[in-house]
Amino acid sequence: MKPILVAGATGNVGAQVVAQLRARDVPVRPLSRNPPPDGVRGDLTDPGTIAPALDGVDTVFLMLAGSAEALVPTVSLLGERVKRVVFLSSGAVDDSLTEQANAIGAWHRTVEEAIEATGVEWTYLRPHGFAANTLGWAPSIRADGVVRGAYGEASMPLIHEKDMAAVAVEALTGEGHAGAKYALTGTRAMTQIEQVRIIGEAAGRPARWEEIPHEEARAALLTKMPDFVVDTMLTGMRDLLAEPGPVTSTVQDVTGRPGLDFEVWAAEHAAEFR
Repeated sequence: MKPILVAGATGNVGAQVVAQLRARDVPVRPLSRNPPPDGVRGDLTDPGTIAPALDGVDTVFLMLAGSAEALVPTVSLLGERVKRVVFLSSGAVDDSLTEQANAIGAWHRTVEEAIEATGVEWTYLRPHGFAANTLGWAPSIRADGVVRGAYGEASMPLIHEKDMAAVAVEALTGEGHAGAKYALTGTRAMTQIEQVRIIGEAAGRPARWEEIPHEEARAALLTKMPDFVVDTMLTGMRDLLAEPGPVTSTVQDVTGRPGLDFEVWAAEHAAEFR
């Protein structure tokens, strides 16, 4: 059996893909800029570092690293060397639009289009809110148990990285997934206020949400992320006030098991919030 190359192998999702493939005794070649001892070093924005890792490989788990445009040359290389690509895209991609209105959607759709142009067999995972994104609240919860942000009533179904990886593993190892665009979500929508409370309960220390104005939240986020990401995020949160994010059954449909609740994720990561 040929090894599966897993890009971003030390990240939240990539590490789970590696672990779950190994649990099935599938050979894995972990790829990262800072790889584990049994992995290979490579930078997705530099195809010259990726080419050696593709020896004997015909299936790749791919994710965005750096700008979309910087990934396109590597995608072209994959088109020459492999048969199947499973790409961790984004739920922000809207197939009804010829030009994506959402900056994050446009970023990921650029890579999708590059993949399609190669002619390889592809599957797209399009997750919505990541449960792991709430790790950004850990410093403030550890400090004083208060998360300060805008749009606390915004409601969305956050997905566990284990569920994203489980769908990826099915697409990497099974048949019938070519051309699929899997919309991935958590099991139920909940507000940011609820998310903070659940994390606090799991960590064994009370935690609460404190609403702040849009501009104050924007200024704080700009210290961590580019402006187009921050503005897209905040606009998305504002929109979720009126219409909560949709819940899909994709995890159950593809893997045959129910998705994991946010409470499960919070319990597994509780130590990081203490």
